[in-house]
Amino acid sequence: MAWGTTYVVATELLPQGHPLFGGLVRALPAGLLALALTRTLPRGSWWPKAAVLGVLNFGLFFPLLFAAAERLPGGVAATLTAVQPMLVAVLAVTVLREAFSLRRFAWGGAGLVGVGLVVLGPDAGFDLGGVVAGLGSAASMALGVTLTKLWGRPSGVGALTFAGWQLTAGGLFLLPLTAVAEGAPPAVGPPAVVGYLWLGVVGGLLAYALWFRGITTLPVTSVAVLALLSPMVAALLGAVLLGQLLGPVQFAGFALALAAIVGSQVTPARRRVTSRRA
Repeated sequence: MAWGTTYVVATELLPQGHPLFGGLVRALPAGLLALALTRTLPRGSWWPKAAVLGVLNFGLFFPLLFAAAERLPGGVAATLTAVQPMLVAVLAVTVLREAFSLRRFAWGGAGLVGVGLVVLGPDAGFDLGGVVAGLGSAASMALGVTLTKLWGRPSGVGALTFAGWQLTAGGLFLLPLTAVAEGAPPAVGPPAVVGYLWLGVVGGLLAYALWFRGITTLPVTSVAVLALLSPMVAALLGAVLLGQLLGPVQFAGFALALAAIVGSQVTPARRRVTSRRA
């Protein structure tokens, strides 16, 4: 739900045209803060693993998300990123070697339709670069979520530490890219400072610590569907803060998306009985 604030913060508070800088400022300070608090560094094979996860979950995802939010209406950007649960359902089969779950794939599709009904309007615009960025952000996070489930979390390492490793790795990946591609940083006024603090601490470090803890305890496809809450919160904030109207179609979309979120978390009765007998 905290991630749902990204769209309104990015469009209303942050300087436009600097997606790499936005991703850098959201990731690196929060990661360094976590390292300072936990004082724990990766060991052994976790150095390259943390680097890969940091690039996928933050180094690529953050700037692509900012680019999509800048170049597309919030509804279109949110709908594109909502394809993530369906991508995770496929990656769970190809990467995690899990049996394909038609039920969870269908719930992911239903949630995507629901999100589309909520946030897509007749005046929705489609910029090719923005569409590519939106789909790229969904693919990057889907692969990051899947590999996080595959590799797990090191024994004795807390979720805050785990998030800090990845945020730092993603930020360091973005540091030279930002300097080369965008040059000098934009002017940052008080509204932007508040926006970056919110996205870095609440929508970044705290939210991702909870997210990584959830990934280790829930089926990866169930976790991915929970991300549908993000565009729904974005739509609600648009209605409350920006005066964007919600009609019957939007409320029907909310109902469908919520049904998908709940349905994806429920284990069928037959499977529960089989699990108990085993």
